[in-house]
Amino acid sequence: MSLADDHKADQLPGPWDLPLDTLDVSDSLLFQNELHWDYFKRLRKEDPVHFCSESAFGPFWSITKFDDIVAVDTNHKVFSSEPAIVIGDPDPEFQTSSFIASDPPVHDVQRKAATPAVAPVNLAKLEALIRTRVCTILDDLPVGETFDWVDRVSIELTTQMLATLFDFPWEDRRMLPRWSDVATSRPESSGTDAAFITEEGRKKELLECIDYFKTLWASRGENYQGTDFISLLATNPETKDLTKDPLEFLGNLILLIVGGNDTTRNSISGGVLALNQFPKEYDKLRANPDVIPNMVPEIIRWVTPLAHMRRTALEDYELGGKLIKKGDKVVMWYISGNRDEAAIDRPDEFLIDRAKARHHLSFGFGIHRCMGNRVGEMQLRILWEEILKRFEKVEVVGEPTRLRSNFVMGITELPVRLHPLKA
Repeated sequence: MSLADDHKADQLPGPWDLPLDTLDVSDSLLFQNELHWDYFKRLRKEDPVHFCSESAFGPFWSITKFDDIVAVDTNHKVFSSEPAIVIGDPDPEFQTSSFIASDPPVHDVQRKAATPAVAPVNLAKLEALIRTRVCTILDDLPVGETFDWVDRVSIELTTQMLATLFDFPWEDRRMLPRWSDVATSRPESSGTDAAFITEEGRKKELLECIDYFKTLWASRGENYQGTDFISLLATNPETKDLTKDPLEFLGNLILLIVGGNDTTRNSISGGVLALNQFPKEYDKLRANPDVIPNMVPEIIRWVTPLAHMRRTALEDYELGGKLIKKGDKVVMWYISGNRDEAAIDRPDEFLIDRAKARHHLSFGFGIHRCMGNRVGEMQLRILWEEILKRFEKVEVVGEPTRLRSNFVMGITELPVRLHPLKA
């Protein structure tokens, strides 16, 4: 973040000091500086279906309470995913499409083709592989020295998993998170600070992504027996011609990369941070490792890796006493719904033994519910099982660096120090 941005963050007004109709929760600086919580708290309390008439992304509705979000998310006949799932509008000169940003029947056909890669039968086969990789990563970490958990663990583990899910060349696997970062870097879409890349550079790298995957695609002939994403899509009669539309091909690639990268990567980092912020929960975890399967969904709720999803109204619709008009942009703020006091008990506390821990919005609902949720949960579960076998504590020793974005709740750096198990 630049000095100018830092100064701007200092000048952001408190949500309680503003006229309600001027509240704009789309400012990415709010999220980068952890200032968004009170904005959403006020909206949930005073105006849970809120219209913002002016923002960097145009006018939009904010849906901030749990039950209202579910109502929108499960009603795809009224609330369309086209043309985009992020608050900003697509680049008209480089407009991609994907099944998450499509409605039935296109959505159903393409999602069905890719889903077997993360079906239960394949997850069972992946568990031993994931555990081996987790052990290798953890055993290679320096004990008693400060290092960046994001780079050494969060990115590396999820990147290895992505390489498997795509049957992607191992030596090039770090291209995958790079393409994920580039794809989500457009300021016009989510307010991301894209200083690390120009728009021209962004398009160049994404075109390189297309070319790389076209080569992989061509290597998967009709009789190829792989169960990875590329093999499934390339050999399915309904999707085998995706490469004929390069931007649709790219859109689906990025959907699968971001879905497999950002959510798990930031939950791995956010879970370490949460346990350090709530040390009694860390004590509870050490005393009872059997709580890990319950802790995993609580981490995912707490982090809420993707802050929002956007829909477009296909017809006039009344929600919460407000009339949403046909064509209006409707933003479901998962990050707010996951802290809704009316739906979740003590939502501002991180509780690893929380009852009904799966009662959260992070994976969405309805036809667009995250199809890789079990893969992400499995990686987190195995990681924490192996951490507890090796270390007394993963101690956070500095402030996290957060991504500037209103979409990806990213932690880009997290300095930690490992403490070995006591003899």
